[in-house]
Amino acid sequence: MKKLPHISFSLNRIKIRKILKAGTVVVCILLLAAFWFSLPNPLFETTYSTVLKDQNGKLMGAKIAGDGQWRFPVAEEVPEKFAQALLEFEDRHFYKHPGVNPLAVGRAMIQNYKAGEVVSGASTITMQVIRLSERNKDRTIRQKIREMILATRLELTHSKEEILSLYAAHAPFGGNVVGLEAASWRYFGRSPGQLSWAESATLAVLPNSPGLIHPGRNRDALRQKRNRLLKRLYEENAMDSLSYNLALLEPIPEQPLSLPRDAPHVLAKLYTGKEKGTAFTSSIEQRIQQKINQVVERHHRQLEGNGIHNAAVVVLDVKQQKVAAYVGNTRDVNAGEGNYVDVASAPRSTGSILKPFLYMLKLNDGEILPHTLVPDIPSQFSGYTPKNFTRSYDGAVHASEALARSLNVPAVYMLQEFGVPKFHHYLNKMGLKTIHKAPEHYGLSLILGGAEGTLMDITSAYGSVAAMMNNYNAAEPESRKFVKRYFDFGKEDEPSNSDESFALNPGAVWSMFEAMVEVNRPEDEAFWRQFEHSRKVAWKTGTSFGYRDGWAVGLTPEIVVGVWVGNADGEGRPGLTGIRTAAPILFDVFDLLAETGWFNEPVYEMEEIEICRKSGYKAGQYCEETDLIPVPAPGLKTGICPYHRRIHVDETGQWQVNSSCSDVSSMKAENRFVLPPVEEWYYRKSHAGYRPLPEMKPGCGNRDVASMKLVYPYKTSTIFVPVELDGSQGKTVFEAAHRGDNAKIFWHLDEHFLGETTRIHQMPLSPEPGQHTLTLIDDEGQRLEYEFRVVGR
Repeated sequence: MKKLPHISFSLNRIKIRKILKAGTVVVCILLLAAFWFSLPNPLFETTYSTVLKDQNGKLMGAKIAGDGQWRFPVAEEVPEKFAQALLEFEDRHFYKHPGVNPLAVGRAMIQNYKAGEVVSGASTITMQVIRLSERNKDRTIRQKIREMILATRLELTHSKEEILSLYAAHAPFGGNVVGLEAASWRYFGRSPGQLSWAESATLAVLPNSPGLIHPGRNRDALRQKRNRLLKRLYEENAMDSLSYNLALLEPIPEQPLSLPRDAPHVLAKLYTGKEKGTAFTSSIEQRIQQKINQVVERHHRQLEGNGIHNAAVVVLDVKQQKVAAYVGNTRDVNAGEGNYVDVASAPRSTGSILKPFLYMLKLNDGEILPHTLVPDIPSQFSGYTPKNFTRSYDGAVHASEALARSLNVPAVYMLQEFGVPKFHHYLNKMGLKTIHKAPEHYGLSLILGGAEGTLMDITSAYGSVAAMMNNYNAAEPESRKFVKRYFDFGKEDEPSNSDESFALNPGAVWSMFEAMVEVNRPEDEAFWRQFEHSRKVAWKTGTSFGYRDGWAVGLTPEIVVGVWVGNADGEGRPGLTGIRTAAPILFDVFDLLAETGWFNEPVYEMEEIEICRKSGYKAGQYCEETDLIPVPAPGLKTGICPYHRRIHVDETGQWQVNSSCSDVSSMKAENRFVLPPVEEWYYRKSHAGYRPLPEMKPGCGNRDVASMKLVYPYKTSTIFVPVELDGSQGKTVFEAAHRGDNAKIFWHLDEHFLGETTRIHQMPLSPEPGQHTLTLIDDEGQRLEYEFRVVGR
């Protein structure tokens, strides 16, 4: 029993030891946890410049970081020359130590003790990374110990190459230049990988004293420091004697250089998006971008003489579905703030640039054939009075020719037949998102610039159609659908296609492209067919009302080019038309691009039919001149030619007769191409071979087709009677058309006889304000009545 106290004491000691061991383990765990989590995440709480690179990694531009520093994002690797120079200068044992170099620490302590002050910090590259991440806090022993601990921790989770990259991206290089890549471009105008030994050595020594040794001052001190490093590199066999001697001759850089500004508007898009503060590798090729910039500036110098200050170009790679070049505006220093506007993404009046889509959609719906005749006469549509650009009219033109010549009146007739709401619907599906108001807001002016679109959207819509043709496969039903494609700058996470789609016959697309090829090129390109290597391009121009916008779009299977020219503030200028301003830029851009091919004809989507050569409709029994041509399959739904009819004439062929006034045996049957009176009136002026109907022989009664039609005023139209400059009452010229060359028309206004006309049927009048009735009677008794209203003078 006497040994019990001793036993109890022994048990207590065992318990204490266990507690101490457990406590030690806990403390160690806590210390390890503290050590492990001591490294901030992210290590650098800083902002970076937004950097734009081309598809090959070449710098195209950059935006300064939010804190006013030129600090490029961390690169994946550091160029070999700079890495060798840096390690020779700062940390020879970088690859051997765990973040702290004990030998360097011991040497620094001895040097500092002898000097009586801090002359050496013994900082490794890893420790300097920690110091840079903490914004260069005061140099104290406590801070130095902290840097050592965090440097050791950094080495555990980062490779040596990653640590070098962190240092290279955050080291100061004088002024507001931070990081190797920014310094390389600002001081030498090239990427770090292209630096020479002398340039690499210069940048390797700069972070050691960036405030003291700036390239703009203390040049001799910087040169001496660089040359000492070059000598050490030479002694370490990093370079041969020739390279060393040449490196010594290289000059020290002058003041910082400007960064490239090849695509400032693309950079601006990135800066305002999620790419801000990143290095973005785009789909643009710098060489092509720079050449297109030169083309735009060359044309701009010519255009600014006419007060035209802005232009934009978009080039799309159809097969890669990427933006190949993007010039958002000119660089006109005289245009105020206008040249900073990205006009390629700004809504502008579309002019005639949408006409091919209407032609394509009408072919797709089987409403027309490629060469169907369309009216081209002075017309009014519920108060809307479109006019052709030349103010001339052909009476009737083939739809393909109307597109090639960009005639306005035929386009309005086609839109009226197709329907504004339906066209509006398809334009939205094609990605023209700025046409967002109700169809009634635009009306028939939708086809002539009554809506606004951006150059990027319009070019992309044409690119989507081209992509559809590239992807067409007769065995795949889905390839017969239009799908809106997204053309981006290289963003991998963006959708490539829209969910919006609609059935579209490839034959209709093919016919549209073929019609666009026939558009008359600018004067310098007028004889393109004579050149063996001239490329085939489907293209279209457009001009907005008031000469405010000039458009041109051209496409091949590989490339779509869109051009806009005008003034950012909307000021119109004489001569600001698509053909004169945008088209020359378009073809100059095509000349810069690689050779292109042409689309394969979708033969399985075409049907060969016989058409009437003159009307373009399916040939009927009275069509004598016909052609056998392939047309889009929906065209089989179109009607028979309505313009060819059979008439009977007497033996001389001078008079038109019928059985009531002529013996049937003496009548001759003839097939004639007959247009309505007004169409005929204008058609005859440009078609000398047109044969009007013969006059009806006296005693045979009236002819069975209308002979007369009023050209102006339009039915139920409202007119203003002009006042002359001297204040006197002006007159409005009323005009009619008649089939008969020598026919007389007797004019009556409100049952009062006004006079008669022969051949040229025009009557100048000055009616009083109010409602009026105009009555026309020809010498055969045919009668026309039209009502109109005069609202003032």
